[in-house]
Amino acid sequence: MGKIRTQLTLLKDHLETEMFLSLFICNFSLKTDTCLDIKPNNHSTMKHFPVLLIALFLLSCAPKPESVSQWRGPNRSGVYNETGLLTEWPAEGPKLLWAIDSTGNGFGSPVLTDDQIFINGEKDSTGYLYAYNLKGRIMWKSVYGKEWMKNFPGSRSTPTVVGDLVYVSSGMGDIACFDKNNGTKKWSLNMVKDLKGIDNMFGYAESLLVNGDLVYCQPGGLLNNVVALNRFTGKMVWTQKAVGQLEAYNSPVIVKRGKLDLLMTFSEDCFLGLDGQTGKLLWTQPQDTAGNLHGNIPVVDGNDLIYTEGDGNHTVKNKLSEDGSSITEVMHNPWFDNIMGGVVKIGDKIYGTAHRQMYLKCLDMKSGLVTDSLKMFRGSTIAADGMLYVFTEKGDVNLVKLSPTGMQVVSTFKITKGTKEFFTHPVIHDGVLYVRHGQALMAYSIRKSA
Repeated sequence: MGKIRTQLTLLKDHLETEMFLSLFICNFSLKTDTCLDIKPNNHSTMKHFPVLLIALFLLSCAPKPESVSQWRGPNRSGVYNETGLLTEWPAEGPKLLWAIDSTGNGFGSPVLTDDQIFINGEKDSTGYLYAYNLKGRIMWKSVYGKEWMKNFPGSRSTPTVVGDLVYVSSGMGDIACFDKNNGTKKWSLNMVKDLKGIDNMFGYAESLLVNGDLVYCQPGGLLNNVVALNRFTGKMVWTQKAVGQLEAYNSPVIVKRGKLDLLMTFSEDCFLGLDGQTGKLLWTQPQDTAGNLHGNIPVVDGNDLIYTEGDGNHTVKNKLSEDGSSITEVMHNPWFDNIMGGVVKIGDKIYGTAHRQMYLKCLDMKSGLVTDSLKMFRGSTIAADGMLYVFTEKGDVNLVKLSPTGMQVVSTFKITKGTKEFFTHPVIHDGVLYVRHGQALMAYSIRKSA
């Protein structure tokens, strides 16, 4: 299909060139009253014209890639493709555009499309998917299942939006698919009841990943440890028992390696690599130390594969084979431990907060060593327009400048709305910074004035 699409694209470009020349010639003739006698070589234009017309028609009918909105940005990297943002904030913080306190309890981030905001929240132990417009006005809300109420009550995950469909997951293992325009539920299942999964100490926390016609989930346990579902029907496509462990609060990611869709995730004591299309288990990397909190997305740069975790092996650099079928450990750094705040890659450096040492750290991708640190309470880290945004677990939002001489906090403001822990990852969309704290969602303008 890829070859056909490429050939059709070339044909389309050829046809557009011929049409452009024809229009140019006609326009020139009208303006100059001169008749240009242009004869295509070997009558190629007329000869191929019907074929080109068919090719253009087929290309116009080919499905276009659907837009994706998901946790930590389009590719889950935490780096948002935004420009023209403020490099310094007023002392009181950037301008607050609006704030609402109706999202229900939760720790998951919002996701945004061109005209909607989606967020999961818990109210009276029920999980709701809320849809707002970009001014914070409610459009609809729909029930997706029961939410986690044992410890740190509230929603955990972030919705995933692909085209006109929204995918959500609850702390109790409920998965559901909704129409993003009106909140109609398309299908649903429960990972414990329907897939024989086993929940863990803090409930399911993964934000679902969509790849083509598949949506991945991780029930955990001995049977269906990692599962791919048909995203339109919810029916199982493949299942992989892996090493039969509990899931580890990890949201998976896909990395393309030639023809392979390499699916990477964590189970309780193991880093896993699978074929995303077939479910085949390609490799495993056991974790040396106890603890099953593996909440971060790994970073891949060429053949370098680095993950940072608060438990297990903490920070590990691996060499990933060209075809993705194996990994080899290169370096182990126990001093960069990040449980769930995420890291970002800018250039050949990785940035994120350390959990126990309370520093914002800079890790060199090539050496795997920490090259810079800045005293800061742990929190979640994202990046945009060459700067870091760190939302600490004390409620401070820090704007951090990067330079060859080191990191520097240039602005800080405190989140005062909302309740409970400050665990949410902030989001940047179209010059607006979105921060969630419990039931509260706030939107701040961070774009430079025209």
